[in-house]
Amino acid sequence: MKRRVTFVFDGDSPFEPDQAQVTNDSLLIRDLHAAKEDRATFSFTELPIELWQVLKQSHELHIRWAAELPYNATTPFSSRVSPGLHILFTPLAPGRLTQPLCQLLIKVFSDDLKCLAPEISFTIIPVLSQRFASNSSLQFYSLLPSLNGLVTYIQQKICRANTACLEHAASILSADSVDIDYDSISHSLIISGYFSKSPGNRGWTEKIRQREFGWDKVEVGLLELERATNPEELSMGGLLTVVGEDDKLKPTLFSFPSRHHPLPPNSVYRTAFTSPTGLHPTLKISIPRSSLSRPPAPHATCALHTYLTLPSSIFVDKYQLSTTDPLFLNSHNIAALRGISGATDLEAPDWLIPEWGSNILLELATPQHSVSGQEDWNITIPLHLRYLKPSESGYRVTSMPWPIVFWACTAEDGTKMSVNPFSRGNLGWDGNFGPRTMFFQLHPSDTGWDGTLVVRQVEELVVPVLPIREGGNQARNIELGTIAVIFVGCVWVLWKLSLILVPLTSGGRGSFAKQEQKNE
Repeated sequence: MKRRVTFVFDGDSPFEPDQAQVTNDSLLIRDLHAAKEDRATFSFTELPIELWQVLKQSHELHIRWAAELPYNATTPFSSRVSPGLHILFTPLAPGRLTQPLCQLLIKVFSDDLKCLAPEISFTIIPVLSQRFASNSSLQFYSLLPSLNGLVTYIQQKICRANTACLEHAASILSADSVDIDYDSISHSLIISGYFSKSPGNRGWTEKIRQREFGWDKVEVGLLELERATNPEELSMGGLLTVVGEDDKLKPTLFSFPSRHHPLPPNSVYRTAFTSPTGLHPTLKISIPRSSLSRPPAPHATCALHTYLTLPSSIFVDKYQLSTTDPLFLNSHNIAALRGISGATDLEAPDWLIPEWGSNILLELATPQHSVSGQEDWNITIPLHLRYLKPSESGYRVTSMPWPIVFWACTAEDGTKMSVNPFSRGNLGWDGNFGPRTMFFQLHPSDTGWDGTLVVRQVEELVVPVLPIREGGNQARNIELGTIAVIFVGCVWVLWKLSLILVPLTSGGRGSFAKQEQKNE
């Protein structure tokens, strides 16, 4: 087992040498205000049997979870996914999809996951080009507000009675995002947690030991973003140490190409449903004009995009959004529909949809003139609600995570986006672009249009459904009533047709008889 801990400072939180002290077998951190990534790497032999039995049937498995609360994504951890649980999976061989994967996911994360088997509940990720064939083939999503299930599973199956491990696993509950990665080449499982700040925002104070919980190697970095020479690169500088091997912190400075790059903190967007919603709600993405400035990518072609993750209860009309009608597109500030996958049936109710939902990638229009001004730039996306199961109240609540909004820019010819120490791919939306594309993500705003704090980056909709009253069976009555109306309607149509056909038949015969008599 290996552990890598990275602390990243920004300009507002300077680092003092006495805040990190190296000893023979530990590193003492005191009052450190910084973002933190904690990464653990496990081999097959260090995993529970039920876990590696599922993993050995997988070519690759990538799990991404993001919290519903707003948080700062510090560089080089600036990439984002919508709040909730995202799973990208490729089986070891076609046709070998097995139900144990869903059983394991339900056991580890939540009993509420809409997961029966990968071939039923997962959606197929479209391959837009053979250049992207290395991307995962299947995708799953669930709006999971907490990782209590994952923490419990780690504590019971991996930690057992190890106190240090139990405390380390419990810290996952305060993470802003968590990644779990496995591929059949390395045969290792990597769990990474990102924390934008320390719990309680008091600063990190902890003792990182080498031999605690049997770590083979523990690396710690205290880094800060530096000015890079090339626009497609990131540069980090600071101090590094290997706990238990080094007797002091060692200075370092390194650069690496990166697909994900930061934007200024004021590059934000807000999301909400326009009122009234009804069964055909409209999602509005509002971006301040100052946030629409072109990304710092000289000599690159850039376009603004949004990526929506829709549960099965909400869908888009792909025929409506794929139109080339400029009047429709301009009225919504949409440039084009670039990708759609998942449940796109326009008529099926929610309880007949086996998949978890759908993903939509839209290219957005931007102002053609100056970006200055007070009025926000608004994008509206027409959505539709499926019929949901009846309830006693006559209403059900469905939720949708905020989409992500980003610039996609082409890198210069010859740029090689090699794997870097903080590489984060397989986000679901990045596979729609070429391997040399650079991304600049806008930040979800932590305040609403009225200035109030955003508590959740999730929008809720109250959906009217059939009410279930005590002592009644409205669904059965409606079904019988529908059959009766159809039967009466058919009888009425046949009766009307008979009134037309009978005179025509009798009149035709009379004219034919008269013609015969005339001929004689």
